[in-house]
Amino acid sequence: MNRGGADVHPHRHCQGEVILKKELLRHLNVAPGEKVEADALPGGRIVVRAARPTGSIDAFSGSLADPNGPKLTIAQIKEPAEEGWAGIR
Repeated sequence: MNRGGADVHPHRHCQGEVILKKELLRHLNVAPGEKVEADALPGGRIVVRAARPTGSIDAFSGSLADPNGPKLTIAQIKEPAEEGWAGIR
């Protein structure tokens, strides 16, 4: 089957997964193994799109902090951040 210039030959995996060709994954901006979402349309068709994260920034904030690591002030963070943006480091 050819849709929009890309050959589509999906294979159904034993767990209901579908394997898409690399060109289609690139078009969706999805890496192998990442999730996609699909909506059923009339006539036995589906629309596939990249799945978007559902978490909030509030839930992520602080998730990488090391509870035993150093606590830095804004002033201590400012200098290396400015140097990084300036291309010094």
